[in-house]
Amino acid sequence: MSDASYRDAIFSTPLDRVARFSFDERVVACFPDMIRRSVPGYGQILGMLGLIAARHLRHGARVYDLGCSLGAAGLALAGQLPPAAFRYTGVDLSPAMVARARETLAAECPDHAMEVVEGDIRRLDYRPAGMIVLNFTLQFLAPEDRDALMSRLYQALEPGGVLVLSEKVVAEDEQENAWRVERYHDFKRANGYSDLEISQKRTALENVLVPDTLAAHHARLERAGFSRSHTWFQFLNFASLIAFKDAPGAPRDGET
Repeated sequence: MSDASYRDAIFSTPLDRVARFSFDERVVACFPDMIRRSVPGYGQILGMLGLIAARHLRHGARVYDLGCSLGAAGLALAGQLPPAAFRYTGVDLSPAMVARARETLAAECPDHAMEVVEGDIRRLDYRPAGMIVLNFTLQFLAPEDRDALMSRLYQALEPGGVLVLSEKVVAEDEQENAWRVERYHDFKRANGYSDLEISQKRTALENVLVPDTLAAHHARLERAGFSRSHTWFQFLNFASLIAFKDAPGAPRDGET
């Protein structure tokens, strides 16, 4: 197989009509470059997954990676944990993503229990899991579907399990939000994107990627049943949260 990825130039030429963003073959081909240059802190979030799993995941438990794209979370876990430590199930709706993720994980993690399935995470028949990861996935679901999904994921988690939710977020204060967006565009310019690319991609994502506030995310997690949640990472308008399903009688972090 070829592991080549290409530079993201999807929006580099003027388009008469900017189509809605979709995870098609063009995006798959340049996805690693797109993520690296478009999502602040993505590498740091991936790097923490193994540490979080080592602390909270029951040995041998299942890890779901929902909206797994090319399986980066699975690769990160396999790079930090031994094969017996977990079983990985990646789920994605894009056939092109699923095909590439299967090839990559089979080549890079042959000794780990790794599977990738094509499916809609809103309708998946979930098996018990010790950890669930949604890295920049919930934001692509219709807002009215998000509460029901989070409740299903809470039910799928074993007591003592954790959910990691990484999302693009919007600030409640309009002036603060505008500043974060402007600095994010500066971040993209510094990574080689032109103003044309930034503008056209923003148009393509309109009404496709619909962000929530951090407060809305925490409130949703509480409604789903999680006993507590923390924002453990934030870089401009990108953040990652962790939510806990406490085992009965278990002490919380920091308690003895």
